[in-house]
Amino acid sequence: QVKLVESGGGSAQAGGSLRLSCSASRSVGCLGWFRLVPGPWDEREAVAAISSTGGITSYYADFAKGRFTVSLDNTKNTLYLQMNSLKAEDSTMYYCAASTFCPTNWFYRYGYEYWGQGTQVTVSS
Repeated sequence: QVKLVESGGGSAQAGGSLRLSCSASRSVGCLGWFRLVPGPWDEREAVAAISSTGGITSYYADFAKGRFTVSLDNTKNTLYLQMNSLKAEDSTMYYCAASTFCPTNWFYRYGYEYWGQGTQVTVSS
């Protein structure tokens, strides 16, 4: 089992920044960030992920490239998401996810075994 605890969410102005943190209870090969897609279903879209199996590899969704940076502190088993140039459409719940290995398609939600409770991000324009 891996317990994930997110923090760092909150409110920001458009164009501002926030840094999310995800503390894992133990080392794990793949950690990622997803966010809730607005709507009646629990649909989550991938934001970014890091695989630390056989080296460090980072993955980003197209909308995150150039604005968001994912990083991992192995000494603390903590994943970060630095979000800059925030937009109103970035407002939603952000979730940390983990698996032993990153799925072949890193953005595939159901390839992650463990999930945190989420942290809310609200960006005002």
